[in-house]
Amino acid sequence: MSERPRAILLMGPTASGKTDLAIALRAHYPVDLISVDSALIYRGMDIGTAKPDPDTLRRHPHALIDILDPAESYSAWQFVQDATALIEQSHVAGRIPLLVGGTMLYFHALQQGMNRLPESDQALRAELEAQRRSRGLAALHQELERIDPDSALRIRPGDSQRILRALEVYRQTGQPLSQLQSETAEAPAIDFILLRLDAPQRERLHRRIERRFLQMLEQGFEEEVRQLRERGDLHPGLPSMRCVGYRQMWDYLEGNLSRQEMVERAVIATRQLAKRQLTWLRKYPNRGCFDCESLELDAIGHYLDRELSALP
Repeated sequence: MSERPRAILLMGPTASGKTDLAIALRAHYPVDLISVDSALIYRGMDIGTAKPDPDTLRRHPHALIDILDPAESYSAWQFVQDATALIEQSHVAGRIPLLVGGTMLYFHALQQGMNRLPESDQALRAELEAQRRSRGLAALHQELERIDPDSALRIRPGDSQRILRALEVYRQTGQPLSQLQSETAEAPAIDFILLRLDAPQRERLHRRIERRFLQMLEQGFEEEVRQLRERGDLHPGLPSMRCVGYRQMWDYLEGNLSRQEMVERAVIATRQLAKRQLTWLRKYPNRGCFDCESLELDAIGHYLDRELSALP
């Protein structure tokens, strides 16, 4: 066994069939499945995240699913620490870690490494949330432009989660987030094999996204969010409740949207997420890329066999 761990990274846009492919590959390779999804980490958020059902998870365990309560937060840095430890455990056991998901920031952080940023301060975050409600998100983005113009340029004005995090880091450290992120970080000593799902026929992916959201509604997505809302300790500013679909359903339950508006906005938001994911994926070399509409396990198997045998 090589001294250096190896790992397969199975990436793709939402609704492209990543989980089904990962499970199919598990029948042919000694892989340990590790989720790379910033929504699947939350317990009680099952339908709207398209989480594999309990029976599937029993038969095909995924690490890093159901590890947090929706009131808690999780960072890319924490993911890198957790995933690196799991990869090492799999390597020591003589198996192959297969990381599957669509949170591209997590994949990027794992491959490139990242500097440790301060842990989230709940009191400071609550203060920033109060300022967002009283002053408005635009005012906070303007504040970020003054103290950290590089981050403000990179973060969309409507991305409240990242705006608040950048302000939080500055208030904790006195240093701009962009400066801390630019400091040299050591990438993990892991050999990565990239396996990417593409969607060259965008309209087909859009139809899959719409069908899946309508299926979520049939499965009880509204009741799932209603129960989360009735807990009393969750609010739309939390990372969990900002997940695609959840924030639109929350607005509907608050009476801010009609049901049709909720459905339309959730589908549009999911399509926009898929577009951002595909933009990330196209930054990678073209090798290991397969059309999600016409997956051929034999072709994927030949590719993986070739890549695995090429590693020391």
